[in-house]
Amino acid sequence: MKASYIKIAVLAFSFVLLAGCLYPDSERVENQVPHATQLETVQSAVNTYQEQTDGLVPIRTKPSDTPIFEKYLIDFNLLKEHNAIAEIPGNAFENGGYYQYILINPEVDPTVKVIDLRITEAIRSVNIRMNTFRDEHTYPAFGEKVEDGIYLIDHEKLKLDEPPTVVSPYSQENLPIIMDVEGNLYVDYRIDLQQALDEYDHDYEEGDDIRYLLTDHTPFAPAYSLPYTVKDGEPVLMMEEE
Repeated sequence: MKASYIKIAVLAFSFVLLAGCLYPDSERVENQVPHATQLETVQSAVNTYQEQTDGLVPIRTKPSDTPIFEKYLIDFNLLKEHNAIAEIPGNAFENGGYYQYILINPEVDPTVKVIDLRITEAIRSVNIRMNTFRDEHTYPAFGEKVEDGIYLIDHEKLKLDEPPTVVSPYSQENLPIIMDVEGNLYVDYRIDLQQALDEYDHDYEEGDDIRYLLTDHTPFAPAYSLPYTVKDGEPVLMMEEE
């Protein structure tokens, strides 16, 4: 009887070890969602770093034309070098997680947000197919026109079963991937922006960039987005940032 109990215990322990092997760092629960405490920890570290460096922000240098919500990536090495943070959050890309920590408003009010890198991977996957199509054709894989200069993607030309989408970090809806005349890919956030316009009190007016309505109320930055404004209560694309 005692031997049977020992065998059962050994088997149970083996399953625990196996479960740990089957679920790498990027799949663990704490790495799949951005917890408020993790964001607060990084925000506190950024504030500490600024105090130590006369107002500098701990970011990696990116080209000046990098889109605003992908431009200011937090450099955790700088934070650790200044003892501003003890360890990198488990959900951060640098630690095997799904999220890239960034700053918005770095010059006036550096605020920590995250990019869901599953969106990055989806964009990259479509880009690979787009590049293959360009190698074989002299015309882009334009689908239905969204607005002047912006189109859906003809998924059949790319040999996809359905139009490419990404899962929204805000609503969990499937958001269309769209393209401009140069073949650059973006995520169409109008579904999320409409929900935000309806749900939250705000003073955004036509000509304002309403993408900040999403960062005002959530931990997520709208990565790979074109600028949007509001017109007659609805989100519309602004083809040039104000």
